[in-house]
Amino acid sequence: MMRHVLAATPLLLAIPASAAPRLDPQFDDHAVIQRGQPILVTGTADPGETLTVALGDEHTTARVGTDGRFAVAFAPREAGGSALTLTVVGTSGTATATDILIGDVFLCSGQSNMELQVSRAQDSWGTVPASGDAMLRVMTIDKTTALQPQTAFAHVPAWKIAGPDSIADFSAACYFTVKTLRQSMHVPIGAIASSWGGTAISAWMGDRALKAGGRAADAALLQLYTHDPAAAARQAGKTWESWWRQQTGVAPGREPWQPATTLDWRPVPTIEAWGRWGVPALVDHQGMVWYRREVTLTAAQARGAATLGIGVADDMDQTWVNGIAVGANGNPGAQRHYPLAAGTLHAGRNVIVVNVDNVYADGGLLGPVDAMKLELADGGTVPIGDGWRYAAAETTPPNVPRVPWDDIAGAGVIYNAMIAPLGTFKFAGVAWYQGETDAGSTGYADRLTAMMSDWRRQFGQPTLPFVVVQLSAYGKPATAPEQSGWAALREEQRQATIRDGHAALAVTIDLGDPLDIHPGEKHEVGRRIARAMATMTYRNPRSPPTPAIAGVGAQPDGGVVLHFTGVTGGLHMRSSDRAIGFELCGAGGKDCRYALGAVTGDDVRLAGDGRPVAEVRYAWADAPVVNLFDASPLPVGPFRIAVPTPDHGLTTAGQPIR
Repeated sequence: MMRHVLAATPLLLAIPASAAPRLDPQFDDHAVIQRGQPILVTGTADPGETLTVALGDEHTTARVGTDGRFAVAFAPREAGGSALTLTVVGTSGTATATDILIGDVFLCSGQSNMELQVSRAQDSWGTVPASGDAMLRVMTIDKTTALQPQTAFAHVPAWKIAGPDSIADFSAACYFTVKTLRQSMHVPIGAIASSWGGTAISAWMGDRALKAGGRAADAALLQLYTHDPAAAARQAGKTWESWWRQQTGVAPGREPWQPATTLDWRPVPTIEAWGRWGVPALVDHQGMVWYRREVTLTAAQARGAATLGIGVADDMDQTWVNGIAVGANGNPGAQRHYPLAAGTLHAGRNVIVVNVDNVYADGGLLGPVDAMKLELADGGTVPIGDGWRYAAAETTPPNVPRVPWDDIAGAGVIYNAMIAPLGTFKFAGVAWYQGETDAGSTGYADRLTAMMSDWRRQFGQPTLPFVVVQLSAYGKPATAPEQSGWAALREEQRQATIRDGHAALAVTIDLGDPLDIHPGEKHEVGRRIARAMATMTYRNPRSPPTPAIAGVGAQPDGGVVLHFTGVTGGLHMRSSDRAIGFELCGAGGKDCRYALGAVTGDDVRLAGDGRPVAEVRYAWADAPVVNLFDASPLPVGPFRIAVPTPDHGLTTAGQPIR
């Protein structure tokens, strides 16, 4: 099981006395260092020690800071040449890194579709054995979290030369991206994969980004949690409780977490996933189930603080003791250990209530049984691995609040542990494949904008290119126009890249699988990321990222003409002489109806139907069917765009609909 650093941790790992110099892992053996950028070599050594640092035939000196860290600057270098050796010499010892190349380095990050390994991709059987390339190096950052930004990784990663042993477990989307770029750019390339399935974008945002992206309250609550977890849990619990009452209409005092509330409580057969209990209604249940356990304590046992352990809750939990919120987490693999402030427990009957929300596959309290216990202030332990009762929730409202210290959907906890330790390491570009977890929530474009800006600030690269992978198709195919959280998220991704100026979309709407949130076709995903990266990083005008909406003009007959840019060889339909997936909509996205498109060159005309048209939507569904491609062939990406009146000219693609 992965390690999760969820206690308050220092900004710096402790440096032992007389510590020999140590290079940060991004500068260690087999590293690739970004060409054309100042090189700032970093690491640790004895505070106050003077070091001599050599990169190839270039030498310089540096003094170690009081925090035990050093940073040594070297001039930019061009790609190619012989492999370099990096040496750090001090009175306490020597650190040496060999086989270092100068080339282009890419950071790949996001959630499960970025994390999915080459071995799980569709064409892995032919890819892995042929993956050897001495000029391609990869590094994977282990999954962990921290409450404050770290300068060192909890688990030290290592560069590996591309080959069957290193590529099989590496990110498939990332590997196919850099493999494609290696074939076209002919320079050494390094790829660092830092991803975690199921994560929300907020977990990847630093403190500055959280504040700029509308999550200042979460950032403040996380700071409270670092020194008073119980108080923070109570405050977060009030937010959850308010959300529940608003969503369900339940009156205060009658909520399921109250000790006196009566539900249809039934005995929990075993501590395992509820789908294995043999209860027909729970076999494939995705949603909420309430758990309840009563504990009788003496006055001595109830005195003072305590810790509640409930084992693993899959996927998310919110937990109360005697009606007081004491903890929550969204990591389906993490053990729950919640501190109970003095006064939470009392002599006599105590009631523990856990809401478990399952969003994927199995769900429930999974144990192990011996981890389910109350650890009391007097040193005693009360086992609570049996005697639980459950009641299936009548409803599972959307957009469940998540606590800022949540592993999966917290506020900056993954950034702190998996991005911050990269320091000022330089990159040629960043590939970002994330958003499934955020579908259905608003404000994603603002969060993505803030995150990109903050990462650029950290790396010291204000114009660092980002390629954002627009979500693929997944879910129930639409048979009529409808609202879609996935479509809305795709539009926010599009808007964020348009207004950024240094970002591009990689459209994958045609590569998805309505039945699998993790489509196996990652080779083409990588090729499309590489194509967009070639445009953004290498300014290749011959490979526009994808055909994209440029603007729309209204016609006197009530129809519209859509203009597209980034088209190679004109637009073409597949299996039809008309383009499908377009919708004409009234004001506010109401009264939407399908419309067939007639294609001429780079334009598409939608005929009017005698009803008002305020906007046009394309591929607006969780899993839309599309047939409009250019000659590359690349699909036209999903969009939503306002339609002007006939006398008001053209609406451009960068004007969001409010």
